[in-house]
Amino acid sequence: MSWAIEEWKEGLSPRVLQKIHELESQVDKLKKERQQRQFQLESLEAALQKQKQKVENEKNETATLKRENQSLMELCDGLEKAKQKISHDLQVKESQVNIQSGQLNSNKKDIERLEQELKR
Repeated sequence: MSWAIEEWKEGLSPRVLQKIHELESQVDKLKKERQQRQFQLESLEAALQKQKQKVENEKNETATLKRENQSLMELCDGLEKAKQKISHDLQVKESQVNIQSGQLNSNKKDIERLEQELKR
C-alpha cells in the first residue's frame, strides 16, 4: 500500500522531492511532539485530579475535625458547669458541716454545763 502513497511523487524534480521529504519529516516530528504534549497533558490532568481529590479529602477531614472539636468544647463546657455546681454544693455542705459542728460544740458545752449542775 505504501507504493500507492509514493506513486504520486513519481516524475517530480529532486528539489520538490527534497522539499516534500522535509515537510514529511516535519509532519512526523510535529506528530511526535503532539503525542508527547498529549501525554504530558493527560499526566497533568491526572495529577490535577489527584490533587483535587486530596484537597476534597482534606476538606472532609477538616470538617470532621471541626465537628469533633465543637463536640469536645461542648463536653468541656458541660464538665466545667458540673464542676462549678459540685464546687458550689461542696461549699454549701461545708457551711452546713461548720454550722452543725458549731451546734455540736454548743450542745457539748450545754451538756457539760448541765452535767456540772447535776453534780452539784
